[in-house]
Amino acid sequence: MKTENPFDLTVLGGGLAGSEAAWQAASRGLKVRLFEMRPEKTTGAHKTGHLAELVCSNSLGSALPDRATGLLKEELKRMNSLLARAAEKTSLPAGNALAVDRDLFAQEVETTLENHSNIHIIREEALAIPQDGPVIVATGPLTSERLSADIRAHTGEENLFFFDAIAPIITLDSINFEIAYRASRYGRGTSEEGDYINCPFTKDEYYAFVEALRGAERIELQGFESGIEQGVSAGKDSFFEGCLPVEVLAGRDPNALAFGPMRPVGLIDPRSGKRPFAVLQLRQDNLAGDLYNLVGFQTNLLYKEQERILRLIPGLENAQFVRFGQMHRNTYISAPGLINRDLQLISRPEVFFAGQLSGVEGYMGNIGTGLAAGMNAAALIRNEPLFEFPAETMLGSLLNYIAHAEQKHFQPMKANFGILPPLENPPRTKQDRAKEYARRSLERLDEALAGRGNTN
Repeated sequence: MKTENPFDLTVLGGGLAGSEAAWQAASRGLKVRLFEMRPEKTTGAHKTGHLAELVCSNSLGSALPDRATGLLKEELKRMNSLLARAAEKTSLPAGNALAVDRDLFAQEVETTLENHSNIHIIREEALAIPQDGPVIVATGPLTSERLSADIRAHTGEENLFFFDAIAPIITLDSINFEIAYRASRYGRGTSEEGDYINCPFTKDEYYAFVEALRGAERIELQGFESGIEQGVSAGKDSFFEGCLPVEVLAGRDPNALAFGPMRPVGLIDPRSGKRPFAVLQLRQDNLAGDLYNLVGFQTNLLYKEQERILRLIPGLENAQFVRFGQMHRNTYISAPGLINRDLQLISRPEVFFAGQLSGVEGYMGNIGTGLAAGMNAAALIRNEPLFEFPAETMLGSLLNYIAHAEQKHFQPMKANFGILPPLENPPRTKQDRAKEYARRSLERLDEALAGRGNTN
């Protein structure tokens, strides 16, 4: 006998998108069941069983409202985002970025969801998209094989894979401050000394480091990475361009790091009074302030190679590693033509997709699509009009992108001003254009929310 489903909505996945979606729907009076397979079944990247665990960087991007991720964060705050609020509550010093203590952040989100009377958390793997009632699929970049197979059956498309990489974390007391120094770019930051620790390179030190990276051994892919291994053996460049490992960047061009994650602009060495040739930055990773991650230094080198090569970085000769870098598989659907800008599966509108699985990249993008899916699933269930996110907003533009981008070259998209509609009378400078984009976005969002009556 089939048991009637007592829940209004099912959410698959307790990551950033799923947690936000569940909370948004539950806060609108819906009874929500939230499936999360961890800790009963874990992945190669997660370390805990907490909901909303951050597996890569602990930075949620810029905190400035005239930066793309900062604007998206401000939009989410105005729409009462649980995770945006949790991030601010657990934030750490990080200059103009919003960085969090990853454990406290996850605990804050998990406790809130556990204590919500309308949310029932089920700790088991979802093997298929349920047929009984509306569903939000937000199982993220490490969706299990069995559920991935069911998603393929629904979408008619093979999942696409790309590599994502995690940066190492070291202890503060192992950093040599006779070489390293604290500073934020151009003196910006929340602390007088600076929110970042900087390791300066001379020209010779930089090229010696790059040469070591180019010749280092990498970890062989295995287990849950097997789908991507086929892409590599076929000669495809399966790395996601937005999150390349440093050894791949160094292999492409010896100068790529100096113009990328190791660019020295705005970071004068106080001892020499000059700008270094290149700089590695370290960002605080926990509230206690005794752990720091290597900013932009995702890597898939063998652990022994990481110990050897990363200790060539000036100031890290005696670095003690709490976590080594690693790569893992990310999964997403080829969204254009499969889901609409409301995040509904076109062939089955009661099914919504959210998070990286839907075709967005970056923590804030994942949270934003979770918020949108939660809001719109609630509206669908309550027979209300779905909320139309203005195209001029960052979230609205992301939704437009994943629904209407060119399918042939589709890859997950981060928040950026390039996807927004053009300004009618654009200012001359890039900075002024960013401010005008932000002003227009928030104005349109406020108008839309006012027309809706409220956000709940």
